[in-house]
Amino acid sequence: MQIAFISDVHDNLTSLTKVLNFLKKSSINFLVCCGDVGNLETISYLVKNFSGQIYLAFGNVEQDFINQDELNFSNLTSYPDFGKIELDGKKIAFCHFPHTARQLAEGSSTDFIFYGHTHQPKEEMLGKIKLVNPGNVAGLFFKPTFALYDTKTNDLELTLIDLI
Repeated sequence: MQIAFISDVHDNLTSLTKVLNFLKKSSINFLVCCGDVGNLETISYLVKNFSGQIYLAFGNVEQDFINQDELNFSNLTSYPDFGKIELDGKKIAFCHFPHTARQLAEGSSTDFIFYGHTHQPKEEMLGKIKLVNPGNVAGLFFKPTFALYDTKTNDLELTLIDLI
């Protein structure tokens, strides 16, 4: 199974649409958002244009401007700080802030922790846990990227949005 990870969309619908079209074409049905998707209209656009399951950890943008009760969508599960899911036997945690990711790693049996906020794509090992920042969809400060993870092959790939 393939899972897509995005962060820091910041209401950039052009780049978000490219990602969503790629996911549809690739038959990817799970999307994890590591915060700062943007305003309620952008989140609505996301859930209406992605038919699979979406998991969203609030970033500072959502924390400042969206009440979690407003997010009443059947294919969206949202978390105020961080989320933990298990898909295909892989334990995955996700959040927005790097310091939260490091806190989640302490004493955890999680396989991966994904986070955002810095906009910079990055992979690192913290003990046996892989910490991953998928970069940013908006293309702010760094080129626009997202991550794909294949649970069967254990392959993780950072993908440049301009090339899809």
